[in-house]
Amino acid sequence: MTKTKTNSFLEFLKQNLVLCGIVVLIIVTAIAEPKFLGASNLNNVLRQLGPLPFAALGMTFVIIGGFIDLSIVGIISLVGVITIGLVDPLGQAGALLAGILLGAFLGWLNGLVLTTCGAMTQAEVLFITYGMSSIYTALALIYTGSETLRISRSSRSISLFTTLGSSNIGIIPVILIVFVIVLILMHFFHRKTIWGRAIALMGGNKDAAYLSGFNMKSTMRLAYAINGMMSAMASIALLSRVTTATATSGTGYETNAILCVVVGGTTLKGGKGSVLRTMLGVVLITLLGNCMNMLNLSTYMQTVMRGAVLVVAIWLDNRKEL
Repeated sequence: MTKTKTNSFLEFLKQNLVLCGIVVLIIVTAIAEPKFLGASNLNNVLRQLGPLPFAALGMTFVIIGGFIDLSIVGIISLVGVITIGLVDPLGQAGALLAGILLGAFLGWLNGLVLTTCGAMTQAEVLFITYGMSSIYTALALIYTGSETLRISRSSRSISLFTTLGSSNIGIIPVILIVFVIVLILMHFFHRKTIWGRAIALMGGNKDAAYLSGFNMKSTMRLAYAINGMMSAMASIALLSRVTTATATSGTGYETNAILCVVVGGTTLKGGKGSVLRTMLGVVLITLLGNCMNMLNLSTYMQTVMRGAVLVVAIWLDNRKEL
């Protein structure tokens, strides 16, 4: 009986490593720094969950599809500066909608370029999306003249951005509530629609997906369009929080998004993954950063820790395939 319970416990740990990691991280940090569980810090953690969950959610679909996307750096940056620029001519609602549509278009454009080039492996899409990111960043630099744009300088109301960036419903930030709604919709899309299943099948076995009647090029473009749209929403969440946008606002989000997806258990080989588990990865990485700040670890050590987490996550992913 004892052996059975031990085996069950070990199996639970194996299947829920990220959740267990979150619990251990919270306990250790709370003991080392009691202020970690203070209301002020917990509110700060909730606000830090703004842009990254959107970026990680979009990246999940691309990686489940068997690919990867480094262009979100450029998309986040370009959408941010364009959105600010459109507030005066279109109003805040129009600017928000235009920003989201722009992100979806840029993502779709990535997919179009990749399918036109015949890029169907991660190595190929890695370098092409890096090139697309450079193009988007350069366009943002041209648009801004290398200056920082401030939404507070708009002549029209920016109350919607203020609400998204700093308002709460109870203790929950509004932007987090918006994200939860988007997460539920994307989870339904992934699990219950034919296109969601097509993306997963494409990542698991492209030949089987093709023989099943799915258009691989259209499916690939769809995955990248979703990622572009989610990147645009990440950009708007970031803009609403910091109230500024630059041509380099998106720097670092591509690696953090990939890190969250892999830590959440989505395999880099494609075909297997879950948007809900990705969110566990987001929580773990966000908490890890907050914990390291609370413990006054240097920026260099924080970079080392994030790199180590990524290496371990990929190692565990490969172990599953053995």
